[in-house]
Amino acid sequence: MALETVGRPCGKRPCKMQAFRIWDINQKTFYLRNNQLVAGYLQGQNVYLEEKIDVVPIEPHALFLGIHGGKMCLSCVKTGDETRLQLEAVNITDLSKNKKQDERFTFIRSDSGPTTSFESAACRGWFLCTAMEADQPVSLTNTPNKGVMVTKFYFQEDE
Repeated sequence: MALETVGRPCGKRPCKMQAFRIWDINQKTFYLRNNQLVAGYLQGQNVYLEEKIDVVPIEPHALFLGIHGGKMCLSCVKTGDETRLQLEAVNITDLSKNKKQDERFTFIRSDSGPTTSFESAACRGWFLCTAMEADQPVSLTNTPNKGVMVTKFYFQEDE
């Protein structure tokens, strides 16, 4: 069962952070460019730029996602009509599933065969996505089945 790879949800004990590799179904990996998370094809000397995703499971299907050792966290922010993904300088281990203000950092993991998708808990119906083109920002889409954005990822614990 795929849930075992994410670890156990946090109860009263401190949550364990785990590093995962993530890449979309078109083989684009995540990396940081100008403090923005982008997805592209890293080759040769650039492979070291790949960002590992730091994960803290909070419920069987819900988790916090971060980078840089959990010092930058992915969040879903809604401003007016705009819903966007942003990186916030927050320590992933300081987040709590019991705090309403931390809901924007929560993503619901859905596994379908070998791939995984991530839906924002704060902005239901919005999914983590990459563009079809390389070197574009990782973002959110509310039309995951339109085929314009990629919402299916390979997600595995880093060795």
